[in-house]
Amino acid sequence: MPDRRAVLGVRGEDAAARFYQSAGYTVLARNWRCAEGEIDLVVRHPTGEVLVFCEVKTRTGAAFGSPFEAVTPLKQRRLRRLARRWLATARPPGARADRLRFDVAAVSARNGSLELDVLEDAF
Repeated sequence: MPDRRAVLGVRGEDAAARFYQSAGYTVLARNWRCAEGEIDLVVRHPTGEVLVFCEVKTRTGAAFGSPFEAVTPLKQRRLRRLARRWLATARPPGARADRLRFDVAAVSARNGSLELDVLEDAF
């Protein structure tokens, strides 16, 4: 039987990926992993000038704070390191960009529905 939190996390990541795709972004990677951790989403802006590394946080309530609060300075530093690693080892050909951006997608799950709020240039 699948872990409920894992299933919820996948639903949140799916919602974030759909959000970016509906805005014309190209999803380059989902759940990219290396020894140091995982990047939830890597997307390319429609102009091709910006690569976005997105941390997706899905919550069912506020007991542990907002999803945005979960992306602590330590998590931000880790995501920057992971982005450097992805750029050096996993970037597909043609996925160059003039600028990098770090977004946070906050997904709130209530009564079976999801609410998504994306903070661009979060850190």
